Amino acid sequence: MKLLLENAQVEGIRYYETYRKTGGYRAVEKALKMTPDELVEEVKKSGLRGRGGAGFPTGMKWSFLAKPEGVPRHLVVNADESEPGTFKDRYLMEFLPHLFIEGMIISSFALGSNTSYVYIRGEYAWIPDILEQAIAEAKANGWLGKNILGSGFDCEIYVHRGAGAYICGEETALIESLEGKRGNPRIKPPFPAIQGVWMRPTVVNNVETIAAVVPIINMGGEEYGKIGVGRSTGTKLMSACGNLKRPGVYEIPFDLSVEEFIYGDEWCQGIANGKKLKACIPGGSSVPILPANLLLKTAKGETRYMNYESLSDGGFATGSMLGSGGFIVLDEDQCVVRHTMSLARFYKHESCGQCSPCREGTGWMYRILKKIEYGQGTMADIDLLWDIQRRIEGNTICPLGDAAAWPVAAAIRHFRDEFEWHILNPEESQTRNYGLAHYADPLEVVSA
Repeated sequence: MKLLLENAQVEGIRYYETYRKTGGYRAVEKALKMTPDELVEEVKKSGLRGRGGAGFPTGMKWSFLAKPEGVPRHLVVNADESEPGTFKDRYLMEFLPHLFIEGMIISSFALGSNTSYVYIRGEYAWIPDILEQAIAEAKANGWLGKNILGSGFDCEIYVHRGAGAYICGEETALIESLEGKRGNPRIKPPFPAIQGVWMRPTVVNNVETIAAVVPIINMGGEEYGKIGVGRSTGTKLMSACGNLKRPGVYEIPFDLSVEEFIYGDEWCQGIANGKKLKACIPGGSSVPILPANLLLKTAKGETRYMNYESLSDGGFATGSMLGSGGFIVLDEDQCVVRHTMSLARFYKHESCGQCSPCREGTGWMYRILKKIEYGQGTMADIDLLWDIQRRIEGNTICPLGDAAAWPVAAAIRHFRDEFEWHILNPEESQTRNYGLAHYADPLEVVSA
């Protein structure tokens, strides 16, 4: 069942007239006949969980919003999709912008937000134009502006372009950037629901989360909640990439097994070039990597499914997270040490530097991983890496520190033998596949 991408292949669906003909904006008509509290209750009944990574219940998050008399409230949509391996929000905004805008109008009404914002990452340079065109079309047809459909509700949506910073995917750093300041995360509490943008009550939700509000209102929260498994309700967009025969954006049911998603003809159709599956990062670069045996089966030998509970079964020792839906597959020829080094380099670069464990620890982990990758490491370096990531996790203002630590911890936990191979075979480690033999100092070479 497709709830979000059902009409994605309809020619011209990006434009208002076609979207309207396929039933677009019916959910707004229905929502404006309800009260804001009734809308929040429908989202609660649906069981919708945030699709940006944390998986927090959306209706519960909405209900936390403070409602002081005379103080404006705001909806801010996090379109700063910067997690490596994740690109499903881009797909929604690029090809189904009116679905997203419709979800924003409904959510704004439910939250009492007369002015709402889309904060979009700087690298998505072409998408703001698409969104602004869709906003203009919606406004020209009476879905935005003053007194929408005679309901008395006013709403304006503005697109704010970020400058390109992963840290601004964290909601309080995003708010700081939206206000025109450096994108540093805030210490919480107070939480955005109490004091967010311009110190006003604010809800920050991900693009896919807001788009999912449309089918929830169209079909009703209880019916939406019947789709899925347990607390994983509805459907989920996945960004499948890496060594797959058919990478892309897929809308999956939560009762789909991981094995079927990777090998099924309807889905990714298996590993490219006839290779074997080695490992996968199932929820974007920040979640723990899983070897093939633990990706397809839990530690108890049970089938893993593409949902929040199944992928996390066993905790970080034998499980991972659904996260932001960035499904990164590695085949048997891929080097886990090299990929972990590449991720560590990313987090080192994107750390805002506000917290010393993250500021110093991310760079330290990267330098050690680079030593090991290029045949200059020692066995003691593996233990040092483990100790550094342990001291970063849970000791920073925002989750970027955790995001940097978890990949390193999981790589050592599941692939320690590869780290040891690099150390025990320094000459081969320097030259294997990378053509680095002519460099006097391989540590000066930065892997792409």
